[in-house]
Amino acid sequence: MSKQLILGGVIGAVAVTAIGGIASYGFLSSDDYAEVVKVEPLVNTVSVPTEQCRDEVVDVKKEVKDKHQVTGTVAGALIGGVLGNQVGGGSGKDIATVGGAVAGGYAGNKIHEKIQDGNTEQQLQQICATVYETREEQDGFQVTYRLNGEDKVIKMDYDPGNRIPVEDGQVMLEPQS
Repeated sequence: MSKQLILGGVIGAVAVTAIGGIASYGFLSSDDYAEVVKVEPLVNTVSVPTEQCRDEVVDVKKEVKDKHQVTGTVAGALIGGVLGNQVGGGSGKDIATVGGAVAGGYAGNKIHEKIQDGNTEQQLQQICATVYETREEQDGFQVTYRLNGEDKVIKMDYDPGNRIPVEDGQVMLEPQS
């Protein structure tokens, strides 16, 4: 084989490879892609309600068996009547007995009521409250891209990388598989 034939074949192969490379580069870098200029994550602050509970010791009034304080009223009336009976003589004694019974009944009722109010016990109760916790959640990306010399901004669900596919002059928002 002649040197010219070999040299011509090598030059031809190099030329075909170079032309194919240039053509494919021009095809890939043509208007089929938009250049990504900047990608910024979009973040939303979300408030989430949660229930937080804790055990707490509280004073609870014990159940009352004598709600109208009858026992205290009767005991007070008896004692007041006996003491009133010790005062005076004749019809004054009767008035003092009745007055002592009435005053003693009232005093006995109030004493019984105070004893019942102070009759408490401690119990462990669960106290719950709703607390709002905030957290940040990513909500896509704000993408600035350049297409035909013009910068535009869109929101995308994913980070597109360095370029975005273009079809019919519009960027494609769905990732290519």
